[in-house]
Amino acid sequence: MDGLTQEKCTACRRDSPRATEAEIRELKPNIPAWTLVEREGIQQLERVFRFPNFAEALAFTNRVGTLAEEEGHHPGILTEWGRVTVTLWTHKIRGLHRNDFVMAAKVDALQRDRATERGEMATG
Repeated sequence: MDGLTQEKCTACRRDSPRATEAEIRELKPNIPAWTLVEREGIQQLERVFRFPNFAEALAFTNRVGTLAEEEGHHPGILTEWGRVTVTLWTHKIRGLHRNDFVMAAKVDALQRDRATERGEMATG
């Protein structure tokens, strides 16, 4: 996972290739808590993060938003009481790109950092 967290998301164009099945198989073990889902024919990565209350869920959402701005790669985020669902895919290519795996690893790192600060185990 450290390798992906050290990468920077790259600008993606409409003609950028989607991640191949082989690339997905290679990258997915780096983000084991994420689920591959398909919606409207578009492969996506999704993970639910749990929190003890709405305030902490919202704070995490804001940290993910800051990261998205820094990386130039923006996930779908649903914030609810005690949980945040983060969904990643590359809109321009209507599928998965390496950037999605990089962002997933970095979002996981945000959660680990939060848990470490609080002296907790990171949970999804």
